[in-house]
Amino acid sequence: MKIITRVDELKAACKAAKAKGSVGLVPTMGALHEGHGSLIKKCREENDTVVVSVFVNPLQFAPGEDYEEYPRDIDKDGAFCESLGADIVFHPEPEEMYPENFGFRVTPPDAMTHILCGITRPIHFTGVATVLTKLFNLVAPDKAYFGQKDVQQVAIVEAMVRDLNMDLAIVPCPIVREEDGLAKSSRNRYLNAEERKAAVVLSRSIKKAKAMVREGEKDVAALLDAVTKEIQAEPLAKIDYVEILRFPHFERDATLVEDSFIAMAVYIGSTRLIDNSFFKEDLAK
Repeated sequence: MKIITRVDELKAACKAAKAKGSVGLVPTMGALHEGHGSLIKKCREENDTVVVSVFVNPLQFAPGEDYEEYPRDIDKDGAFCESLGADIVFHPEPEEMYPENFGFRVTPPDAMTHILCGITRPIHFTGVATVLTKLFNLVAPDKAYFGQKDVQQVAIVEAMVRDLNMDLAIVPCPIVREEDGLAKSSRNRYLNAEERKAAVVLSRSIKKAKAMVREGEKDVAALLDAVTKEIQAEPLAKIDYVEILRFPHFERDATLVEDSFIAMAVYIGSTRLIDNSFFKEDLAK
């Protein structure tokens, strides 16, 4: 496995790989865990060459967010990638991706960003779209793999690839969870023992909603009320948002439909966690 830090070297390596077979990309910000591992494994199964980017992207962090504190350990991440069969890890410095006088941005439509995480993180998805456009241009992957935990990101990236005629397929992969239900996240390591126990309220409240749906409840207001009360009962939890929307355009409906999903962002102490789930299987029961 190679660790590459320069864009010209990455582009050359991926061009050579494309001449021999398919190339898959797993974009990450590092601090890798089993959730990322599931993406790398899926990529390995489906491609001749596996590229993993490990880059904490400054463009998607607003002032006051955790850019400086975001965990970084390229030695550990590199070993993790190698153990799962990655061929290339791309780990550039910010100055390599965004040289002096870099000014372009790729801005998703307001309808997809002025909602959910975009309300409190207004620059986030422009940063995501910009860095992914650069990575897609550098790697020219046949497929790129994303975790469904970032459901808004998945919808935006799928729309970007479609609307801008990018020649690759986006492969969403299921959320990977801890044994107690907490969604795997690089930010989970910020939690102390008490907060870690409290954080299960996210998945617990989602399970409550899904159980209600399996019992016949389809009223969105009733489901949101039940979930909100479940979260508010946890003293360490503070709700950023809880929404039930339709994928992928985020319409609000009074009653659940086949593409409805629940999404939430909740602060546990000072750590902001997200989670989501679709209701399709619950509606079918």
